[in-house]
This record gives sequence, structure tokens and C-alpha cells, in this order.
Amino acid sequence: MELEELEAIPGVGSKTAARLAELEDPEGAIASGDVAAVARAPGISEAHAARIARAAIRRRHDDDGAFLATPRAREVYDAALGLLQERAVTPYAAKRLETFYPSAAESRIDEVRTFAERAVAREPTEEVLAALEGVEPLEEPGEVRVRDRCLATSDAETYAAAREAVPEVSVELVEDARGIADLARGYATVVVLDEAFEGVEVDGDVRVDAVAHEEPARIVPERTLAFFGRNRDRLRAAAAVHRAAGLEASLDVDDLEEALARLDRDGEVAGDESLAQLEAAVDDLDAAVGMAENVANDRLREAIQERDVTIEGTDLLSLVERGAGVDSLLERELADEFADAVGEAREHLVDALDLGDAGLDGYEATARRVFGDEPTYPVERDDRVVERLREELTAERDRRAARLKNDLAAELRDLREPATDLVDAALSLDVELAVSRFARDFDCTFPRFEGRGVHVEGGRSPLLDEAFADVEPVDYGVEGVALLSGVNSGGKTSTLDLLALVVVLAQMGLPVPAAEARLERFEALHYQAKTQGTLDAGAFEATLREFGSLVAGDDRRLVLVDELESITEPGASAVIIAGILEALDGSDSTAVFVSHLAAEIREAADVEVTVDGIEAVGLEDGELQVNRSPVKDHLARSTPELIVEKLAGEEDEGLYDELLEKFES
Repeated sequence: MELEELEAIPGVGSKTAARLAELEDPEGAIASGDVAAVARAPGISEAHAARIARAAIRRRHDDDGAFLATPRAREVYDAALGLLQERAVTPYAAKRLETFYPSAAESRIDEVRTFAERAVAREPTEEVLAALEGVEPLEEPGEVRVRDRCLATSDAETYAAAREAVPEVSVELVEDARGIADLARGYATVVVLDEAFEGVEVDGDVRVDAVAHEEPARIVPERTLAFFGRNRDRLRAAAAVHRAAGLEASLDVDDLEEALARLDRDGEVAGDESLAQLEAAVDDLDAAVGMAENVANDRLREAIQERDVTIEGTDLLSLVERGAGVDSLLERELADEFADAVGEAREHLVDALDLGDAGLDGYEATARRVFGDEPTYPVERDDRVVERLREELTAERDRRAARLKNDLAAELRDLREPATDLVDAALSLDVELAVSRFARDFDCTFPRFEGRGVHVEGGRSPLLDEAFADVEPVDYGVEGVALLSGVNSGGKTSTLDLLALVVVLAQMGLPVPAAEARLERFEALHYQAKTQGTLDAGAFEATLREFGSLVAGDDRRLVLVDELESITEPGASAVIIAGILEALDGSDSTAVFVSHLAAEIREAADVEVTVDGIEAVGLEDGELQVNRSPVKDHLARSTPELIVEKLAGEEDEGLYDELLEKFES
């Protein structure tokens, strides 16, 4: 994907485009809305990746992103998105869900709907959800530096290529075999990139491989191990998700987990007993030798103190401690005791280093020579033998570690791509399960796009401040324009919210909280929330201008307005709303205006205006009893009328009957 194409995505500048271009497949990642893949670009966070993916999706579907035309419409979308995100386990899925948005583009709606229909069939079991908690997008490890080996070449071009291809190791320029020999004295391994040096004999581990830098993973197995070590727990979690959900994988999950069990988080080989013993032996060598010395000297001291035949033990000890004739005295009087003490020291050292149990018997002989056979007191180590043993153990440790690293890296090297797919599939499953949980929690169904307007049967809004199970279902539909009347707190605003939510979710391509829903594909949602208090002249003018632009053109809009009469005096409001309804009646828009002035507006309008009503059916213990589903072509009675009606039925006062007649006239 060229930089120019990337920069054509809204919101992507030259710097971001350059970062995206470093992805292996930027076009595929962006086109699929794969936030995890986009976020692998350097310097791109998941939140930024979600914005990029959403912008690219809109561009692909020729979507201007103007569907949510008012602040209240955007609030309904944010609330719907929040409900979805609450059902995501991973932060990644929550960000990925942000790429779902209400669109007027049929192709985008169909694209998401195909995804959602597959998603709702997923079973969000507790086992799967628990496994998902450990899944995160894979990360690149930090800088890996390898200091025990280097690459060498006499060619400047090869030198430059090697430095770029294998930054983990030092690359050196050499002129001849002497230069290679010098490097071999400072590095455990030297890989020569020139075939001309084939056959040159120098001391040390020197190998000629002219194309080694073209396969860096062979030279630096740490590169592979660092990646898998850094992501070990994430891969294990993804493997658990696949098992729990029964997902297919492009690798053998058991083999991957077995390999990961031999690796620690730092990318070091783990679980090899011999290597662990070698590491411990090298680290503990000085302490073990010191303890063995103490064992020998304690044993010999006890033997000397117990001697009282040829010479008093205390006198002999005094002589020995002054160094007077120690060797001859020990050899003459305590040869057997010295041999026993040294033997015990040797056994202690071998046992402390645990060389036999680790299968490293070959180093026992060197360990036993740490204490010589010549009688001395105090018994002392042979430092030259100790250093030789240290060198032997260190060399064996490094050889074994290198062999294990190469073997493990060889197993894992070809698994990097399928392992990445394993994690991506688990993360994508979380997105699907969030949609599935949403659909199950709110009894959702997929809407049908047909006919005009919007029609909802058995709709229940999860946006209400009450338990969803306690929400009364609502049936309501509208084509053209309608006024919605009803008592205070009767559910007029929540009905508008339900219509807005159904349309937003439907045009996101998602299921909606209703037993059945059908609607036309709207090009925009205009939801005007209730105004708090009368507007001043400037704000009033701005509101009228907004409605002026709203009625212009022939777009198929859904217009929802909540108590517009509060913008000014009731008499003027009725006239203004009547005029707006007249204009909308002649357009392709569908509109619902909630108003307490329904009768006045209908009277002021020059066209026939449908008035629907949320009917209060009575008062019970001071609580209003309401039929939440609006009744078509019905002007709902007000709360005061209900109270007067109740009093007229309970009292003999003529006042209440007279007031009731005025309501009914």
C-alpha cells in the first residue's frame, strides 16, 4: 500500500502513513478493521488504530460519517457502544468495537450484519470468558543484545547489510585470518561471512557461512525466543481460549504449549535439569569449595585433638598450628585421618555441585582434584584446579544453553505467524462474544429493512435506569410525521430513546432490543433533546436555523424532537412546531415530536397531523398507571384531567364534575 493511499485515509498524515507502511500488510489490516494488526505499527496505540480503522472503513464505503447529526444522537450511539464494550473482556475488543458505527451505507450495514449474525451464534461460556482475561495483543520484545558471538567480513557492502539484518550482534570488518583469530579470542563464536576464509584454521569456535546474515534467526535464536518469552502468557491464554471455545488453529496447540513450557519470560530456556545444575554449579562453586574446606579441616581438627598416644593431642595441635613439621607429622601420625578428611571434602564438593545427579559425571574428576593428596593443615584448595573446573563448567553450561536455545528456536521459528493468528483469533472471538452477550442480555433480534419509517414491537430500552427485566415492552411505529402526547413521566422520552437506539443499532448492522423491528435505511438521525428553560433570542434563532436546514433537501432522515415548545412561549411554540411539521410532511423524513401542546399544534397546522398518545389509565395509591405503548391517533389525557376524574368519582362536590366537563369539551 503506497504512502499516498495511506495518507488518503481521513486523519492519517505523512508521519502516521510512514509508520503504517512498516506493517507487513497495512492494506489488509486496515481494510479488515483489525485494530491489533494496525496497532503493531510503531508509535500507533490501540485507540489511534481504532480511529484509523474506522476512518478507512468509512472511506471504503463512501460514508461521510454524518449519520449522527445532533449531540443527542451521538449520546445514544455512545450509550449503545458502552453497553457493547461492557461485555468485552479484553481492552482490545473494547477498542475494536469502536470501529462499529451507524452508517447510511448499505454495504457497511451488510458487512457488519454478516459478522453479527455469526457472532450471536457464539456461546459465551464462563470457561471461555475466564480464558479471555489473559489474552492481549502480542508485543515485540525489547532490544536483544548478544555479546558472546559476532559476525565478521572483509567486504564493506556485506558489512553494511549484516549490520542492518542482524542488529543483535556485533559485526566486525577483518582483513585476514589474523583478524579472525583476534576476534575468536574475544568471542565464544565467530561467524565469517566470506567464503574466501573457508579452511582457515584458528583456535576457537569459528565457522564460515556466507549467507548467515540472510537468515538472522539461525545466528540469533534469542530473537525468536525473546518474542515467545515476552508473549508466553498471552499465547498460553489464547491456547486456552481455543480449547474452551473449540476454535480451529493453524498450529498444534499442544506442541506450542509444550515448547512454551521450556521458556521463561525473559526468553531463556527453562525446565532443563542439567542446564539448571550447571548454572547453579558455576554460581555456587566458590561457596561449595569453601564449605568443603571447612568440612576437611573440622574433621582433621577433631582427629588431631583426639590423638594422645605418641604425643599429647594438645601438644601436637600446638605444633601443627605453628607450622612446625606439619607435613611430616601429618604423614607419620595422621595419614589415614588426613585421607579421610580430604575424601569427605571431595564428596561434599561433588554432592554440593550435584554433578552426578545432573548427568555430568565427567567433571567429577576435576572436582576431586581441587583437594590434593599431600598432607597439609589446614587443608587448602588448589586454586588452579578450581579455575579449571570453573572454565569447564562454564563452557559446558554455555554449550548446553546454546544447543537448547537453537533447538527450541528451531521449533518456534515457523510458529510465529500461526501464533500471531492464534492470539488474533482469540481477540476477535472476544469481539464476537461481546455482540452475542449484548444480544442475549437484551433479548435482541435482527431488524428488517423494508417499508417506510420505523416500527418496533416488544421493544425494551436498556438505556433506562432500571433493571432490564423490569422494563415494560413497547409497541410503536411511525411513518411520515407524528406528534406524541402523554402524561408527565409516562414514557414519551424513553419512547424516543427506544426509536433512536433501534435505528442506531440497526444501522450499525447489529441486533436490536425488540421482539421485532422493521425500518427504512435512514441517511441521518436528528435527535433534538429537551431544552432546559426558555432560550434567549440568539439561541432561539440558532435552533430555528437548524430546523431550517433540516427540512431542506430530500434526505431520508429520522427526526426525533423532545418538547420543542420549551424554547419559547407556548403560543408561539405551537405555531412554530406546526410549521416545522408541515415542512417535514412534504419531505422524505420520518419525524416524531413529543409535545404537551399536541392539540394546539394540530389546530395550528395546515396539514393533517397524526397525534399518538401514551395513555394513563388511572391513579392507584397516588401512582400513575400508564400503558407504555403509544396508542395511534389518540390524544392522551393529561395528569390533571386524571386527578379531576378521580375526584369527581369520589366526591359529591359539583366543582369536579364541572372541571371534568371543561376537559372533555
